[in-house]
Amino acid sequence: MERSIGEERIFSGRILSLERHTVTLQDGSVAFREVVRHPGAVAIVAFADKQLLLVRQFRFPVQKYMLEIPAGKLDAGEKPEDCARRELLEETGYIPRFLHKLTTIETSPGFSDEIIHIYVAEVEKSQDPCPDEGEFVEPVLVDSKEVLEMINGGQITDSKTLSGILLAFAGRESDEYD
Repeated sequence: MERSIGEERIFSGRILSLERHTVTLQDGSVAFREVVRHPGAVAIVAFADKQLLLVRQFRFPVQKYMLEIPAGKLDAGEKPEDCARRELLEETGYIPRFLHKLTTIETSPGFSDEIIHIYVAEVEKSQDPCPDEGEFVEPVLVDSKEVLEMINGGQITDSKTLSGILLAFAGRESDEYD
């Protein structure tokens, strides 16, 4: 185990904060660890019949447009299931007919405490999307078989999206995609 013996807050922003810890290691030596603190998020593998509901958006850190499952940050005190319903409606205009938690993933435990609660849902259109200010997302319906081809072809590379889709597909009957 590593034990923190000192902590410095380096940055605190709207979405995350960065800390630098002085830690003692198993052998008694001292090292430094930079830790990104994040409030957590949700992501939803949303099926509209045999199509998967994705969102297309530009991701500044990697400088490209990405196809992802709908997702968003937890607000303070918000329950993950409530956040999943809110984010799905805001980003896509769809509401779940049912919502089931698949798993929780730790996105990058080598430097961050972010966790993402991943849900699977059957959805239906309710309204036009109403994303947050400064958020530009385009809902995209993709055939379920095509999604697997896009993953294998490297067109879908986001880790939460890969994790969620592969877990959801593993839990569904294979004949649904024939």
